[in-house]
Amino acid sequence: MLRTLNAAAARRWADLALAALVAERDAIDRINVYPVADGDTGTNLLHTMRAAVETLDATEPDTLGGVLAALSKGALGGACGNSGVLLSQALRGVAEQLRDIPEADGRALRAALVRADELARQAVAEPVEGTVLSVLHAASCAAAGSDQLDVVVHSATRAAVRALAATPTQLPVLADAGVVDAGGRGLVVVLDALHAVVRDGERLAPKAPVLGEAAVLEHESQYEYEVMYLLADTDQDRASALRDVLCGLGDCVSVVGDGVASWAVHVHCDDIGAAIESGIETGRVHKIKVTRFADQQAAFARDVAVLACVPDDALGELFAAEGADVLVVGAELTADELRAAFESTGAAHVVVLPNDAATAAVVEEVGLLGEGQDVVVVRTASPVQGLAALAVHDPSRRRADDHVAMAEAAAATRRGELRIADAEALTWVGRCRPGDVLGLIDGEVVLIGADVLAAARDLATRLLTTGGELVTALVHADAPADLSDALAEHLRRAHPEVEFACYPGGDLAALVLIGVE
Repeated sequence: MLRTLNAAAARRWADLALAALVAERDAIDRINVYPVADGDTGTNLLHTMRAAVETLDATEPDTLGGVLAALSKGALGGACGNSGVLLSQALRGVAEQLRDIPEADGRALRAALVRADELARQAVAEPVEGTVLSVLHAASCAAAGSDQLDVVVHSATRAAVRALAATPTQLPVLADAGVVDAGGRGLVVVLDALHAVVRDGERLAPKAPVLGEAAVLEHESQYEYEVMYLLADTDQDRASALRDVLCGLGDCVSVVGDGVASWAVHVHCDDIGAAIESGIETGRVHKIKVTRFADQQAAFARDVAVLACVPDDALGELFAAEGADVLVVGAELTADELRAAFESTGAAHVVVLPNDAATAAVVEEVGLLGEGQDVVVVRTASPVQGLAALAVHDPSRRRADDHVAMAEAAAATRRGELRIADAEALTWVGRCRPGDVLGLIDGEVVLIGADVLAAARDLATRLLTTGGELVTALVHADAPADLSDALAEHLRRAHPEVEFACYPGGDLAALVLIGVE
């Protein structure tokens, strides 16, 4: 048990809260029906907390006040959606109250939770019960019973859990959908992370709600857009006046600051221009983000997509026939092309099959920076591994289990290829000369030959020395016309127990790619 909360413990809390929001992002998205059923509350909370932790990482403060100030600053600057704005204000309240305290005991944390409650409630132009505000208020009230840190955290978290369970009785839209408030669930996750830090890993939050595809998304905003931006070079009076103006344009209005010189603005409205112009008249507007609710709901409707990266349309047709979205990769894949491809899937979660080591490196770098979508890369070094991974993909399966199954299928697929040497070189099996036929297994040269058909038969035999049930071949458009038939005949006679599938591969980097599963 911790008796006081210091800088190191606060740092652990931030890391644990971020990890918990990553794990529960999808579950929270699926119960998001208020104030708009756009399926993004979990995503917004995650992005906000991630921005907070990134700011903490960049500044590396060594005091409790410094850690909390960095989290508050990062959360405000990276706040996404109404839930993100409220989380930023809760963190700001804790940071302000503990600013000058080296280590916080139970009494100090009680005051911090009260301040967090005050700022979060002030952030909303029209507070509504049955939301994250009710959950935070319950936590702050329950914290008043003790001066011991572990007791305060336990009481606050337990009260938050109970308040969350009661949200459907306060908001009819939650009761109709059979869910608790999504933002409230996110706050419970964050408080539960603090509880785990203070009380030696003990958890109070119930397991994440499990909803199938029948989750109802019916509560729609009367407005078409969500507008957010950051505001600088202004003061509290002008920020308050801006809030009044925005209340005349729409709902879910928040104009919240960091207590120093920056404000985050949020509104649901129809007139995007008026919302932004009002900000320009108030101060310096930057980091504008506009979201159309109809687009978000369409993206949420399609939960998972598999994006296959391929060298040309021939392979693209093959992957598309198996249910994948396709990105044809040119000579150099750019980050903008990847982001556009992620967005074009219209899915909240994108599983990427790079099908090439160089492409995988770019995809992983861009995927980590993606906004609004969860991107997972299944490392496939060849299209034959990508096809194997795609074959076991099951969107109805638990997402983490599906990723593991796809990765295992790819890793279990031995990959071979035939290439024509274009220069003299020294390989593991001897020196090759231009025009030689090279057989590679998992990227290493294992044979050098003079005849393409003979080398293809030899390569298939070597690939099958450790067993296999299915052999898949992708044949280059310029390969010998009888290559497919020669491979099929060889396998029929030498390995009758093996199933063989052959497809045109278009403009591959090799004469033939062979995969053995």
